[in-house]
Amino acid sequence: MTTQQLSELTQSQRDRLAFIELRLRFVGEFRRQDLVSRFGIQTAAATRDLGAYKDLAPRNLDYDAKSKAYRCGEWFRPVFDFSADRILTWLSQGFGDAEPLRLRSPFPCEPMVVSSKIDLDTLSVVTRAIYSKSPVEISYRALTSGLTTREIVPFALADNGQRWHVRAFDRRSGEFRDFVLARIADAKALSSEIGEHETSDRDNQWNRIVDLELVPHPANVQHPDTIEAEYGMEDGQLKVLVRAALAGYLVRRWNVDCTENHCLRGSEFHLWLRNRQALYGVTNLLLAPGYEQPEKA
Repeated sequence: MTTQQLSELTQSQRDRLAFIELRLRFVGEFRRQDLVSRFGIQTAAATRDLGAYKDLAPRNLDYDAKSKAYRCGEWFRPVFDFSADRILTWLSQGFGDAEPLRLRSPFPCEPMVVSSKIDLDTLSVVTRAIYSKSPVEISYRALTSGLTTREIVPFALADNGQRWHVRAFDRRSGEFRDFVLARIADAKALSSEIGEHETSDRDNQWNRIVDLELVPHPANVQHPDTIEAEYGMEDGQLKVLVRAALAGYLVRRWNVDCTENHCLRGSEFHLWLRNRQALYGVTNLLLAPGYEQPEKA
């Protein structure tokens, strides 16, 4: 189907066909009930949409009689053009599934966003592995070891405010780690089973929730009420619940002074972590501004 033919479809039909493709490509499977649940349509209408997508891209899906679901075809080729950021928003927030018409903004808007160079075919291998709870072999570019091949068991995506990464068990190190999506050069699905020690419920840093108490910086902020209003603080503080695995990213992104005596100086430090003891045992604190691990007795 050409761009002209796609533009002649109604917006609602374009949304539904794009949803079919997203489910196939990034989840790995699709059922008619997915359309019914997502768009509130009747089964007959979902059947018509599925037929329209088959006409559009017959090699993009294969029917699995055993599971009564359509699988991503071996010769899959995307019909709809999405940016990586749009795909990641859909995966993480569960809305914005539609493939919209390209409309010009009615007013100037210049977001300060640097698009990640994420290969969508590689991303789709990772997301299908997350959904099916299976391992993946990746070629990964690390700062310390360069390009290496390793097996990981991915289970979640996370946005640290600057880039996306996948949380996974790394079979090479035997640890749960973060892998930057843009550094994955290649990915291949594996058919091997995963062990109990490789599942997300064994990732203590991921499952631990840290309660952070953020307050206006006592030394750097002359008008604390300004910061209180900006962050929507109550009683002069902002309580943030965050996974331990993501705590370091959050305090770095917000430039939170994590020193014991709020001694960091600079106009960028508007916040101070009042209960720094909450970070004890968090593993990625190299990112936390001014934080030093307490010395062991």
